Amino acid sequence: MPIKITHRGNFKNIDTLFKKASSIKSKHLRIFHKYGQEGVRLLQQNTPKDTGKTASSWYYEITRTANGINLGWYNSNTVNGIPIAVLIQYGHATRNGGFVEGIDYINPSLKPIFDKLSKDLWEEVTKS
Repeated sequence: MPIKITHRGNFKNIDTLFKKASSIKSKHLRIFHKYGQEGVRLLQQNTPKDTGKTASSWYYEITRTANGINLGWYNSNTVNGIPIAVLIQYGHATRNGGFVEGIDYINPSLKPIFDKLSKDLWEEVTKS
């Protein structure tokens, strides 16, 4: 069960970018790959580690959509179908009725990626 990380906010500039770049060129895809890899590196680095399995299970995918391109980060580490990265992020109950507090490591890891990606893509599309 993959984990999909999404970001909400004002995407006015990105929407404009995708309208201008309706036919995505390979140089634009290279930018997505660059930041996909960078996001994986930061998620691996910032994921709290016990065994390190969750940290090493991050990957990214780039897919074309009707509106442009989707860049998503996923984590393949599950136990009994439960995504461990989500348990670390948001916390979870324990068998004895306790609760393990979550650690917000995903959002701080990806925030700089979103900022740099939108800036680099905007510069690339507006110079084309």
